[in-house]
Amino acid sequence: MIQIHDKAIAQAVEKGMDEFLQVFIDAYLQAVDGELTPENMHKLNGLQHTLLAWHYFSTEMRDGGFVQLIQNGYGAYIFANPFAKAMKQFGAVELGKLVYKAKEIYDANKKELERETTEEEFNAMYVDFEVFDDLEELYFEMEEQQTALIAAYVDEHISDFCEIID
Repeated sequence: MIQIHDKAIAQAVEKGMDEFLQVFIDAYLQAVDGELTPENMHKLNGLQHTLLAWHYFSTEMRDGGFVQLIQNGYGAYIFANPFAKAMKQFGAVELGKLVYKAKEIYDANKKELERETTEEEFNAMYVDFEVFDDLEELYFEMEEQQTALIAAYVDEHISDFCEIID
């Protein structure tokens, strides 16, 4: 089980929900040496994977949306796993619904979205997949509220996400 010092959690809580969640993310990334691979996936439990997937999802969405998320190799981690269902279980129901809608686009275009691209081809994908634009806009409208729901779930089930140590 991933261990986190109670002091680190308490300090993060004082700073806000983003910092609170980041304490967990940092611990998970440290446990997998900064990169999730097939060889180290076993180091995290299902809920920890879900929170890490949320981190990748939210980071990639802020940086470049669904096209970037998929091109950076996170498509399968988000869409081929029960991430959307887990978000609903975390209370982030609207986020779960949004991910299901994006999954439909991903599934229908997976080969094209995941192919190796040049920078020019990658940039052209934003035009080719404008269908993601409305979903991305919706995400940014709901991001803060959905993040608060995720943070509340983690707080209420903290022993499932880490072992707290002195």
